Amino acid sequence: MQIIEEIKKLFQSYSSAAIVDIYKIPQSGSDREYFRIKTSVSNYIATYSNNIKENETFLYFSKHFTNAGAPVPEIYAISNEKTIYIQQDFGDVSLLNVLEDKGQSPEVYALFEKSLKALSLLQINGDKNLDYSKCITSKEFGKQAIISDLLYFKYYFLDTLKIPYDKEKLIDDFDALATYLSYADHKYFMFRDFQSRNIMVQNDEAYFIDFQGGMKGALQYDVASLLWQAKAELSDEWKNKLLQYYMNCVEEVLQTKIDKTRFESQYNGYVLIRLLQVLGAYGFRGLFERKAHFLISIPLALRNLKWFINNKHVGIALPEFERLLGLIVEEKLINHFETIKATDETPLIVHINSFSYKNGIPVDTSQNGGGFVFDCRGILNPGRIEAYKKQSGLDKEVKDYLEQETDMPAFLNSIYDLVDISVTDYIKRNFNSLQINFGCTGGQHRSVYASEALARHLKNKFKVKVILNHMNQINWKR
Repeated sequence: MQIIEEIKKLFQSYSSAAIVDIYKIPQSGSDREYFRIKTSVSNYIATYSNNIKENETFLYFSKHFTNAGAPVPEIYAISNEKTIYIQQDFGDVSLLNVLEDKGQSPEVYALFEKSLKALSLLQINGDKNLDYSKCITSKEFGKQAIISDLLYFKYYFLDTLKIPYDKEKLIDDFDALATYLSYADHKYFMFRDFQSRNIMVQNDEAYFIDFQGGMKGALQYDVASLLWQAKAELSDEWKNKLLQYYMNCVEEVLQTKIDKTRFESQYNGYVLIRLLQVLGAYGFRGLFERKAHFLISIPLALRNLKWFINNKHVGIALPEFERLLGLIVEEKLINHFETIKATDETPLIVHINSFSYKNGIPVDTSQNGGGFVFDCRGILNPGRIEAYKKQSGLDKEVKDYLEQETDMPAFLNSIYDLVDISVTDYIKRNFNSLQINFGCTGGQHRSVYASEALARHLKNKFKVKVILNHMNQINWKR
């Protein structure tokens, strides 16, 4: 609530327009918090982060690229502490959303072309007079940064698999690959995380966000990031055609011919680096932080890597590295990370109840019995705040409070880990019923929010049937 008040003050210093609504946008992989500000005539995005260095980098890059004519958000206001800034709102629809909605259609292909053309302009023209000392970490994605990405993959993904390997030989291979790629012919601004989730689509145009991790680097890295994004699952035909289109765009911007054969050979090396960096990120966020979204993505990333290993060549011999890569893309290991999915024939129904401890724990009337009862009373109670007393865990204000001011996210992550084990086993064994109960003092705020969150999690991850029952909803003013 304090953050929202600070955002309101900052916005009022920029505009006299009355705020109609302000709400938090769900976070993804970063620790930054985003809020949408709505007025009667326009929308804005407010970003909050305590990472001042990262904020300063984003603000500098935004101003520089805006002046270069790149499709990036304009910055309208910055707090004195540089912890909050207000920027242009490109909406909620990403290129990934459009791809998932419309598939690999001509319309979507045209959006990929627009994105790649704008990327080539940003990379090359945006490189002019850019102060790379403003970068968050490295100024350039050279040999040291490449090895850092490879070690990130090693520590957070490869080592978790406990596959024996020769450490010295592997490090030698890392060094050889990094040396080979550090001599890329064309080095300009490298977006670093250029994926369809960071390309917003508005009025059939593409706009870029989340480029604060950028640095000087090879042109090929960003193209690899976009075309080989596991979640996108682009066809081989699209990947090849779009790469050719991008190389033509580069030639047009540079106004000179490039060695496309060499460019593509180096591109394959950066595809491998990007695939491994993503697996490292999934390992860290999923296997260590236990965030469900990243765990689900691991099999997709491994299958992406498997196709690459079987069909592409980097152009340099890496014996120990290649041996290990072959092992981690074996079907047995990929299946270990695969989430079992319910089908139309799956008999399991998960019953999720929110309840008040004043009325006692719900009785399980199924033949199966068992299940879980989770006590939400250890979480701060929104019901003690006057403005929320007549609201419930379904209301946006209460959701924002629980997500921002309490330990509810950590509480739910632990519950997901526990419940996922049972749901996986119950689907395999054709069990009919699993009951999960969330209780709090009044059965109105915390338990309702937690029940809704778990229901979404199970539907998204397992596609399982869920029956949700808020047992005290009749007492709410709806």
